Parts: sequence; C-alpha cells; structure tokens
Amino acid sequence: MTDTLSRGALWLDALASIPTQTESGPVRARDGELGGERASFFAVVPDARNRFPRATDNVVGLEQGWLLARAVRETIGADRDADVKRPIVAIVDVKSQAYGRREELLGIHLACAAAVDAYASARLAGHPVIALIVGPAMSGAYLAHGYQANRIVALNAPGTAVHAMGKEAAARVTRRSVESLDALGDSVLPMSYKMSAYARLGLLHELIDGIDADAPSSTDIERVKASLAAAVKDARNGPRDLSSRLASADAKRTRAASIEVRRRMAEQWGA
Repeated sequence: MTDTLSRGALWLDALASIPTQTESGPVRARDGELGGERASFFAVVPDARNRFPRATDNVVGLEQGWLLARAVRETIGADRDADVKRPIVAIVDVKSQAYGRREELLGIHLACAAAVDAYASARLAGHPVIALIVGPAMSGAYLAHGYQANRIVALNAPGTAVHAMGKEAAARVTRRSVESLDALGDSVLPMSYKMSAYARLGLLHELIDGIDADAPSSTDIERVKASLAAAVKDARNGPRDLSSRLASADAKRTRAASIEVRRRMAEQWGA
C-alpha cells in the first residue's frame, strides 16, 4: 500500500497545503487555511518501510504515537505567546493500534498516552482541536489520534466507523455472525458500526452526508472546510473540557444513565 491510497493522506492533500519537499514516515503534519486563519493538520498514513512490521499500515504504533505527540507539541510551542491559538485538525483514518510483542516490550502504551496528552494539552491551552473522521476510527488508535478533540466531525460514508475493534474480530469475540452483530447494533447503539448510531450517542458535533470520501469533488472539499471552520468557532465559544459531549439532546436521551451516574458521583465526591 502506498501513502496516496489512504483516505487520511487524500484528505490531508485536500485540506492542507501541498508540501514543497518530499514527505516520509507515518505521520504527516502540515499547515493550511481554515476560515481565513492558519491551521495545523495532522494525519497518520501507511508507511510501507516502517521498521516495525505491525506498523506499516495506517495504524498507531510506537513511532506514530511519539511523532504525533511531537508534532502537536511543536504547534503548542509555536503559539505559546499568541493571543489566538491556531486550530488543530486531526484527520482520522486509523485501523487500529499496532499491537505486537515488540510494541508491548517498548511501551506502546506510553507512545499512545503521549499523543493523548499532547492533544489534551493543546485543547486546554486554547487551541480549538477538531477531529475529522474520514475512515475507520478504531480502538486505541482513535483514542490517541482524534478522541481528545473539542469537536468531532465525521463523514457519513461507507468505510467510516468508530468502534473498539473490527467487525469480524468483534463477531469472533462475541461468538456471533457478522450479520447478527449488525442486527444487534440496531438495538444496542454502542455495538453499531454505523456513523449515524455514533452520532446518536451525542459524541459528534456534525455528521456530514453526501460526501464522496474516496474521490471528493471541489464542492465536497469546500463543504468539509466550512464544517471544520464552524466547529472551530463553536469550540472557541465553549468550554475547553469535553463536557459538551453530554450536553446535546441526543446525549441526554441515549446516555441519560451515564449522565445520572456522573451527577451522583460528583455529588458524593463533594459530600
């Protein structure tokens, strides 16, 4: 697989400036314009020459975690004295975390945690962090790259999904067929692989319909840019924590028990 075949690389080219020099490695960091201001865009792409065999695809492994953390913290450092912090866009197209014996031995948990901490630090420092899901957003890879965003925007297109594991693996673990797993997802939202179901959990700021994720037109690209710019504006007008994910009408309806548990825990904590 080459870099240009991944959706992450494709959408990075569509949204950010084209680099003037050859890029290499599994993490791409570029600047671009969003809503008339400078923004930083980050993507994880396939890396056929990666020295870790399990990390040649668009996954988050040791190098990806540390490289994401470095790229995000470089943006934080560059804007440290700026009154208005630039937006950060995480373009999410990650199939999984790159688990293997070497990765466990060398601390993949630390690499992924470093990326999580960098994104959270950027958000708390005032950078509007926006995740744009254009492909799979799976398991620990999504936690490391995207889930710490102030606002999450997703394409409602074939191939986009948010879940703890791939559908075939989930079917094996639950001892179900893929077909019965799909049917279960229609009644148990967290089990669903549909982006519309994820949106009903209140976790998405916007679900964008009618976009060709694999071959976007200029109109598609401008629609996505407008959605990202609107998400940046909304993030700047809201709190820097992630409380907005429990404030939507969808969240209040589908996550009422979670909200009540949090309320009771806070009440008891302060008692």
